[in-house]
Amino acid sequence: MINTLTTDTIIKLLSPKPRIVITIHRGPDGDAVGSGLGWMHILANAGMQATVIAPDAYPDFLKWMPGNDGVVVYESQKEVAQKAIDDADLIFCLDFNSPSRMGDLAEAVTTANKPIVVVDHHQQPDEFAQGYYTDDTASSTAEMIYRLCEALNWEQYIDHDAAICLYTGIVTDTGSFRFSSVSPRLMRIAADLMEKGIDHTRIYREVYDSNTFERLKLRGFALSEKLEVLPNSATAFIALKEKELKKFNFQKGDTEGLVNYALSIDGVGLAAFFAEKDGMIKISLRSKGNYDVNKLARAHFEGGGHVNAAGGRKLDSMKNTIDRFKEIVAQEADKIKASI
Repeated sequence: MINTLTTDTIIKLLSPKPRIVITIHRGPDGDAVGSGLGWMHILANAGMQATVIAPDAYPDFLKWMPGNDGVVVYESQKEVAQKAIDDADLIFCLDFNSPSRMGDLAEAVTTANKPIVVVDHHQQPDEFAQGYYTDDTASSTAEMIYRLCEALNWEQYIDHDAAICLYTGIVTDTGSFRFSSVSPRLMRIAADLMEKGIDHTRIYREVYDSNTFERLKLRGFALSEKLEVLPNSATAFIALKEKELKKFNFQKGDTEGLVNYALSIDGVGLAAFFAEKDGMIKISLRSKGNYDVNKLARAHFEGGGHVNAAGGRKLDSMKNTIDRFKEIVAQEADKIKASI
């Protein structure tokens, strides 16, 4: 439940009907884009102008949502993004809780001298905003936007377009309602969004059943040639070098969900996916039970997230990164096995 102090803070900030910028995190996923666009539609219905700014581009399978054409991508539209920030009276940061998650956009936002409100469901938020609505037990930021509307008595502003976006955010961040974060209340929220007339089968089709030939071949290669299991550590991982990604004409989103295949192996309690780009290794971590990959990511890979899903990065070679990962999971083996 959102607390009264947060509600009062947000009401006060929104009461003069300010011009608003909505920022989402670097490498946007379905929840970031869905909650961002959903909140934009809701604010518009409440009589406010809002612009969504993404730090960088996101996968094509998320670009069909209503309002996508108005999203400003900072890495390719810096001047447009800066003007929107300069003109804004209020900034919402959705689906992240540390300025570093905005990448190059962070400086423009944090030095703008504008009030900031964070709405997020990740653990251990940084202190950089004037208002916070955070709940690490929530399934998604899209769920939290819906709950924020309930607290503000704004349910009437969740129209068909907003419902599409919020439902997409919820579906993608819950693995289609199969993760432990799913609650009876969330299912009632999903039902209410469906009653707005959305086509939930189209949402699933656009997100999960939209593939290129190259994407499927890359997945086949990753699973048949690059999947490795460490039985003594109850761990599995996939590592793709930059040249391997280029071989399959890699596009953003092509490796989405690969780490979950590794986690699905019997006897595996921890899975990782490593992808190399421009000398940086991007890392996705997933776990079963109570093994906390958020702690692992924060301690070793400059990242964070949730207990069972986190991400990080390493400015090092693929070999050194994997060697270090193997050392860590060997030390953590008993805890990983106990979580299965």
